[in-house]
Amino acid sequence: MKIPIRFLPCVLLLFSCQGSDAPNGASTGSILSAAEQGDLQQLNHYLMGQQLVNLRDACWFTPLMKAALNGHLEAVKKLVEKGAEIDLMDKGGYTAMMLAASNNFHDIVDYLLQQGADVNHTEHTHGWTALIWAAKRGHVDTVTILLKHQPNLEIQDGAEKTALDHAQEMQFEEVIALLE
Repeated sequence: MKIPIRFLPCVLLLFSCQGSDAPNGASTGSILSAAEQGDLQQLNHYLMGQQLVNLRDACWFTPLMKAALNGHLEAVKKLVEKGAEIDLMDKGGYTAMMLAASNNFHDIVDYLLQQGADVNHTEHTHGWTALIWAAKRGHVDTVTILLKHQPNLEIQDGAEKTALDHAQEMQFEEVIALLE
């Protein structure tokens, strides 16, 4: 399978953390796998009376991040209900909301923002916000949701580009119209 070059950093980050244990030595494979697959039955099993909701793997991914990254809204809701911290970051500074935005899971983005997620959070690797991610990928639905939560449109990434700059560079006309 050929992976487009623009996705390579995300793919490398994800594969470098597969099968890892949490920094504190607690095994997180089962709950992370259940969250990644959106398996509510298994999530309920692992969360019953235990404090696993914010455990992390070697890249600091939490079950909430795994569920958001893979588009499992019901799993996201269950984890938040059980006390998952919404704005925890992985090693790159990505939050669950940013991961959902990067994959156009606008329903998860909206839910997490309604629960208090930081709309202007900036990750550490490129200086991207959820809005920059969504704009540079042409995710009209996610950009629309993010704009309802009044993000700072002037935030620039490490290359000194705003979300609008990225949308213009990629010629995503619908996103450009929303951001102008």
